[in-house]
Amino acid sequence: MYAVDFQQPKTLADAASMLASTGGRPIAGGQSLIAAMKLRLSQPGTLVDLSGIADLKGIRKDGDRLVIGAMSRHAEIAASDVVRSAMPALSSLAEGIGDRQVRNMGTLGGSLANNDPAADWPAAVLACGATIRTSKRAIAADDFFKGMFETALGADEIVATVEFPVARRAAYAKFPNPASRFALVGVFVAQAANGSVRVAATGAAPSVFRVKAIEAALAKSFTPAAAKGVKVDASGLNSDLHGSPEYRAHLIAVMASRAVAACM
Repeated sequence: MYAVDFQQPKTLADAASMLASTGGRPIAGGQSLIAAMKLRLSQPGTLVDLSGIADLKGIRKDGDRLVIGAMSRHAEIAASDVVRSAMPALSSLAEGIGDRQVRNMGTLGGSLANNDPAADWPAAVLACGATIRTSKRAIAADDFFKGMFETALGADEIVATVEFPVARRAAYAKFPNPASRFALVGVFVAQAANGSVRVAATGAAPSVFRVKAIEAALAKSFTPAAAKGVKVDASGLNSDLHGSPEYRAHLIAVMASRAVAACM
């Protein structure tokens, strides 16, 4: 590690101002950033700690939307009665992230801002058509994720809350890396109140993406067989020691079918 200036603002406005004036980095749970700093992959001169900002916390149901504060930790979301009642798929997803330490420190907002290619939360946010509200604006999920570790966030912009439309039914299924518990492939399926279906995959490509072919199949027949019968295009998918693009394409259809089965 190396010396950094550590700031602890109490309001969202103060945090945004500190980021703008110092060119520093916000830190939420630190589960990704601290590891990157230890490896010298990230060397911010200033860290702006978001943990003391009350406006970034809390979980509530607001009409037909579930509103989760960006500093809500994975373990809090997993244990929340509000989440379990409104959208149990989100509770289940949070419960399957990493290990106990990661779940007790990592946050929803931190995961989205980091946009790791194999993170779980981006799949839920994109599949549900959620809205990410920041210190400056509201960003639709379809516009938020731009590429590997890249989002629409500006340098001094902070994720404040995430608004999930309450789905008619939803589920997440992933094939985890046995060591890291990151998704080798994870698929979130959500059927909205109006019956429309969205499907998002993580771990399979440089960034989370919607699987339009499976969406179309499920719009016609919302069954595990319909999802599993789709031949997913392997073009642009990841290739590494864990699996080829073709293997990941196959897993997308399999995980989608399992998610649909869980919905039913």
